[in-house]
Amino acid sequence: MKTHREVTIYDIARELKLSPSTVSRALKDHAHIKKETKKKIVAVAKDLGYQRNKFASNLRLRKTHTLGVVVPKLNSYFMATAISGIEKVTNINGYSLVISQSQESGKKEAESVLTLFNSRVDGLLVSLAYDTKNLDHFKIIFDKNIPVVFFDRVFECSGCASVVIDNYKAAYETVTHLIDQGCRRIFHLGGNTLRNVYADRLKGYRQAIEDNGIVFEKEMVMISELDNNAGQEAVKKILRMKKRPDAIFTANDTSAVAVILALKHEGLRIPSDIAVAGFNNEPVSQVILPNLTTVNYPAHEIGEIAATTLIDKLNNVNSVNLSTIVLEHKLIIRESTIRKK
Repeated sequence: MKTHREVTIYDIARELKLSPSTVSRALKDHAHIKKETKKKIVAVAKDLGYQRNKFASNLRLRKTHTLGVVVPKLNSYFMATAISGIEKVTNINGYSLVISQSQESGKKEAESVLTLFNSRVDGLLVSLAYDTKNLDHFKIIFDKNIPVVFFDRVFECSGCASVVIDNYKAAYETVTHLIDQGCRRIFHLGGNTLRNVYADRLKGYRQAIEDNGIVFEKEMVMISELDNNAGQEAVKKILRMKKRPDAIFTANDTSAVAVILALKHEGLRIPSDIAVAGFNNEPVSQVILPNLTTVNYPAHEIGEIAATTLIDKLNNVNSVNLSTIVLEHKLIIRESTIRKK
């Protein structure tokens, strides 16, 4: 009669008339156990349906070899690519991942952090939600000295590491390129400035126009959710202006593509009537016509370095604490902004 009781090393030991300690060492591939004995033990373990109790082993070691990941959205190309980079590193190093999405909600983010803490993750990789105002919900993590590495959307905190690009410089370069193409009225479609990425892109935009003798106008900035609807609303706003912009710089490619489609629908030519530049270098930037000028954001590399940094912290608590790691970006100029041949 079959039983649903969990098979243990004691069952294997009784079957082979060996000591439980010999079975245990053999299943861990201990060098002092003969190869023939190991083969017999592994064969019987498989036949009986033995499963190693990883949970019990982890409790003894006080490690779960599991990392928690909290991201705003899983359906974002950038986040999906970053997670791919994270998985590449964690798989090599024998770690599992538990992935949670905040759905751009600080409240949901706090719930995810608590759930991952209760799941006894060894460390956290986090990209913050759209409306997260502080790190109060991470206190339980910090108090237990669980290492945290932020990436992309980050928050300064003592003992934390961050992996980013220079968003200020990238925006500055993009707007400078638009000015070099003869654009003087540049509209910026940005995101919530609670987040470093959007705050820095806005700062870079403003500094670039001021450095080129252009007066900053508040009406030339629109803060939004940076989705398709935001792109359409930005075009509606632009069409109502007495003096229309001759360029639009958006803080992501999703909204930039929506802008291009809405402008074309209104019969405007890109870039001769209005030039358009985006950010992130998503695949859609090379599908839309004209192809979109954008900033290459190395998402896969960001994920790899964030995961590597976290695992280094776990394996060597005395490792050098790099508070901020800045990766290179690249302005990719395409047809949507080229007005001068």
